[in-house]
Amino acid sequence: MNKSLCILLTFAAVLLCSCRRPSVPGQYKTVPMPPTIYPDYIDVTVPANIAPLCFELLVGVDEAVTRFSAAGTEVLCSGVKACPSIGEWRELVAKACGSSVTVEVYARKDGAWVRFQPFQIHVSPDPIDPWLSYRLISPSYVAYEELTINQRCLENFDERIIVDNMLCSTESGGQCINCHSYQQGNPRRLQFHARQSHGGTVIAYDDRLYKVNLQRESQISACAYPAWHPSLPFIAYSTNKTMQTFHTVSNDKVEVIDAASDLVLYDVEHDQLTSVDRQSDELETFPCWSPDGRYLYFCSAHFEYHPYRTDSLTHHILVDTRTPEQEITMRSQELKYRLCRLPFHPDTRQFGERELVYDPTPDASATLPRLSPDGRWLLFTVGSAGCFHIWHHDADLWMLDLRTGMAAPLAACNSDDTESFHSWSSNSRWVVFSSRRGDGVFTRPFIAHIDTTGQAAKPFELPASDPDYHRQLLKSYNVPELMTGPVNWTPQDVARVLKR
Repeated sequence: MNKSLCILLTFAAVLLCSCRRPSVPGQYKTVPMPPTIYPDYIDVTVPANIAPLCFELLVGVDEAVTRFSAAGTEVLCSGVKACPSIGEWRELVAKACGSSVTVEVYARKDGAWVRFQPFQIHVSPDPIDPWLSYRLISPSYVAYEELTINQRCLENFDERIIVDNMLCSTESGGQCINCHSYQQGNPRRLQFHARQSHGGTVIAYDDRLYKVNLQRESQISACAYPAWHPSLPFIAYSTNKTMQTFHTVSNDKVEVIDAASDLVLYDVEHDQLTSVDRQSDELETFPCWSPDGRYLYFCSAHFEYHPYRTDSLTHHILVDTRTPEQEITMRSQELKYRLCRLPFHPDTRQFGERELVYDPTPDASATLPRLSPDGRWLLFTVGSAGCFHIWHHDADLWMLDLRTGMAAPLAACNSDDTESFHSWSSNSRWVVFSSRRGDGVFTRPFIAHIDTTGQAAKPFELPASDPDYHRQLLKSYNVPELMTGPVNWTPQDVARVLKR
């Protein structure tokens, strides 16, 4: 046999082996426990239109095979990373819709095979909105460089940048971008804020993309946290005088405090801002509309500045020389937010009297109200104090039944670490929320099914084509918002508008 032929046959043999379909071992020992995997997709509930749930085995083995099966269809993946193709996954979940995919993990160590206890991935017939947007930012307290708002197709792994701050940053001036929001998840009606270099609020309204300055006379600040009216061309905002303080002893190292805050209403079509229920001794923030547009929900904390204080040694009454900022910083644990709402009359565009919705005080503080599109449920976060719960390790998700007025923790979704910002799907069957479970540092999106009784299934982490992607990214996902489609403006389009 000549040398060339020998090389060709050897190459063919290697190619044949590399293309060999993985197979389940014929002999193995059963282990009475499920495998340790990341992400933890054991017994989660997913929509049928979600991208493949790829995971990796977190135990040291020489070889592994994973079998996904449902209704006579099976997918086999070899290696410690089980990554079904999109085509294979879609066929599988189509067969399992309304039931479950069974997952079996086999592993070989020192020549012996074991089979871990199989687990289920439950497939709901309720679809999820196909797109998700979020801000990607390093988990820094005081500084940032590269910062983007991205969008991801949940049906596959396609990801695109909507806004890139580096396109408007200079050597002498950076740019912060934040608070993206949509009208009913409509990607053609959105807004976000830019601060510092080329600052302003960018609004996309159908075919128009433009920048406005929302800093007006008599306001505390430019507009901050937004909420689009569900049908009318209005955006409710809070205006906030925001500060950061840092702790040396507390496990919560940073506190974000509003020294003052109010609500305003912005008319997109007429570029008009009007005040909403301004009260000097109330800190109002995080507005949110009811699905019918007839109520504006928000959170509010009562706080009165004290012009006098008592000397701890002499007990004499002294004039307090602290600035308001210093005083509220020292008393920040007194900030307990309640959930309130204002009736809104679309015909007259006027607001009624304030109504209390839920009061967790004096032991806790409730923020970030978000109503389900069917009008039944109010999802919010609860922490011991304050309003910026993304920095609070004790923050949990709570659900309020608007029919009964009863509120309780959304236990299936909560962890030992932070749960904060959340967004509903348009059919009220899914929520996406940000969580710091796992490492306590990086915020990542988790998705949970909500049934008709308000009960949540075990949440699952945003899928990635490489199971280890999120742990290597070293970025936090902030403000995850579900969308009905992609934003078609390019980062270059946005940068041109910002630079005008």
